[in-house]
Amino acid sequence: MVQVLQKPVTFAEFVDWKPDGGRYELHNGVIVEMSQPLGPHEEIIGFTARKITVEFDRLNLPYSIPKQALVKPPESESGYVPDILLLNRTNLVNEPLWQKQSTVTQAASIPLIIEVVSTNWRDDYLTKLRDYEEIGIPEYWIIDYLALGGIRYIGNPKQPTISIHLLIDGEYQVTQFRDDARITSSTFPDLNLTAQQIFQAGNI
Repeated sequence: MVQVLQKPVTFAEFVDWKPDGGRYELHNGVIVEMSQPLGPHEEIIGFTARKITVEFDRLNLPYSIPKQALVKPPESESGYVPDILLLNRTNLVNEPLWQKQSTVTQAASIPLIIEVVSTNWRDDYLTKLRDYEEIGIPEYWIIDYLALGGIRYIGNPKQPTISIHLLIDGEYQVTQFRDDARITSSTFPDLNLTAQQIFQAGNI
């Protein structure tokens, strides 16, 4: 990640500045340019998004996965572009920033977020987890296919891990999945997917 500007900016200034193309986030008033993802990172995003799309199509749910929409935490000059953002389209009429800024701020609009870990793993395990919990997003996956996260998050010895955080009484409770363990999702209880299948998607 490369910090683009040192001067703190508001979310509104960030959205006005944000150029087409490139991938930028706002972290507490600091514009951050996200580094180009590795090929396996992109393969895992594509595979997981496809599996989830098939499931919400099967269930005829009013969901979609946008390409570049922003998630803005309350009371914070931050804006994130998740690797996979599942939107509940029926609530977008209640989102004040959706029409002009493709930004969501309400838990009712966001059943699920998935982040695939890269070198900035602290953002996924610390900053974004805190902010997604504050928004009240019901389910948050962290796919750590390279086992980059700290030992306190994925254990010792470190190994590829999927951490699924479910919001219970306003706090995230985490369950971890490795190897052939079948993913348990509250958003998609019948999802037939294992941790290893997701990790394998990054191996061509």
